[in-house]
Amino acid sequence: MTDESPRSRAALRALLGNLADTVFSLASQTPISLAVPSMRAVTLDLRASDGSRVRGILTGPAGEWQDLPAVLYCHAHGNRHAIGASELLDGRPAILDPPYGEALAARGLIALCIDMPTFGGRAGDTESGLAKRRLWEGRTLFGQMLADLGGALALLRALPGVDPDRIGVMGLSMGATHAFWLGALHPDMKVIAHLCCFADLATLVETGAHDLHGHYMTVPGLLPLFSTGRIAGLAAPTPQLAMMGHLDPLTPPAAIDRAVSEARAAYAAAGVAEAFEVLVSDDTGHVETPAMRAATLAFLSRTLSPAQPG
Repeated sequence: MTDESPRSRAALRALLGNLADTVFSLASQTPISLAVPSMRAVTLDLRASDGSRVRGILTGPAGEWQDLPAVLYCHAHGNRHAIGASELLDGRPAILDPPYGEALAARGLIALCIDMPTFGGRAGDTESGLAKRRLWEGRTLFGQMLADLGGALALLRALPGVDPDRIGVMGLSMGATHAFWLGALHPDMKVIAHLCCFADLATLVETGAHDLHGHYMTVPGLLPLFSTGRIAGLAAPTPQLAMMGHLDPLTPPAAIDRAVSEARAAYAAAGVAEAFEVLVSDDTGHVETPAMRAATLAFLSRTLSPAQPG
């Protein structure tokens, strides 16, 4: 049987505007003063390949880092464009305490988050304005975001103290969408975890719920060729954990069911049905639950642990 995944990834990249991954260089880094002695954090001043400046926040356990697993953390949207990468340290209302920078550091994990276009230190552009501009250029804002995240992934792999063979991606809401799309486009990812945004887009369109998403998600020509489940399925055999709430207007039950069914089918076809895991909360909405937090940390710890000798 021929593996159609490379062709599908190429088609997906074409829909996004065929942007090459951004190349980031590190201009400087500034330590962040923390009240948590068990972790350390720095602000990264990055230069993108187009000359623009991008803020990154890097966290990890206190002390020297040596061959540690790492997570590319994709921040959420929430119509709070001022937050951006600060979510890794400061959290947000939909995310439990402590924020993930601290929670991951406590388990020996390094984490990197960068500001997406129109967020944090890049909030000078409006999301609507930049999305329209990219579409008029024959590109997409979503493609630019994924190109930046691909560049951040390469940067993270090259950082001192990081084990380049043990890197995953995670996020909530917009960050969740970024996480499973990035996993589909980068099959060498070690693990993918996402919260509160895994739902079939065609089903959302049928109910009008698609309009709850921001302009950043506009990808012309997507639905005739791809579904949410098929995109997530392109990540197989990478272990993937999807977590949603039935009361979340972005992930209604019918849209969850279709996306999960199609992703599971893709993983089963790849011979790794057990590698796609799902946790659904019946009575919560667009928020992380204690069960989701516990599942996320256990999943990342298990999948990013060193390989045991045979």
